[in-house]
Amino acid sequence: MDEFEVIYQEYYQRVHAFLFKMCQDRDLSEELTQESFYQALKSFHRYDGSCSLFTWLAAIAKNTYFKHLRKSAARPVDLIDPEESAVTGGEEEDPAELLEKRTELEALRRIIDRLPEKYRDVVTLRIYGDLPFAEIARILKISENSAKVLFYRAKNQIREELSHDNFL
Repeated sequence: MDEFEVIYQEYYQRVHAFLFKMCQDRDLSEELTQESFYQALKSFHRYDGSCSLFTWLAAIAKNTYFKHLRKSAARPVDLIDPEESAVTGGEEEDPAELLEKRTELEALRRIIDRLPEKYRDVVTLRIYGDLPFAEIARILKISENSAKVLFYRAKNQIREELSHDNFL
């Protein structure tokens, strides 16, 4: 138990940040972080060291988040970081431009909702987990090349659907 306490202290911030990037809700990310570490504690005996500890914890956190989405029928991951997005707007933002950007983001969210789960998983781990393809491959139990191909296909599918909506 003491060993797990050290792991909790060391990885709490990274797991919390990973979940916050996905859900953009401080309270929910805190709740999901606690649930993720609870699940990790319950299954700690199954950690075999074949990937980094953070990779293993990120996989548990991702599964916890998607389980929450299924239960609450909430929206999946948004690919745009609100801190980097102009949609957060400012007083100088033209209302018409702001509306257009919000419309584009909503289209993106709908497209992500429709992505096959395997695409969504790779995109989530790559964008929000900031994980290399090798780590993504280990989490999803696929080859590194498959992870790269799935990410490439997901991006192309998103671009294709956005272009049909005349946003690109």
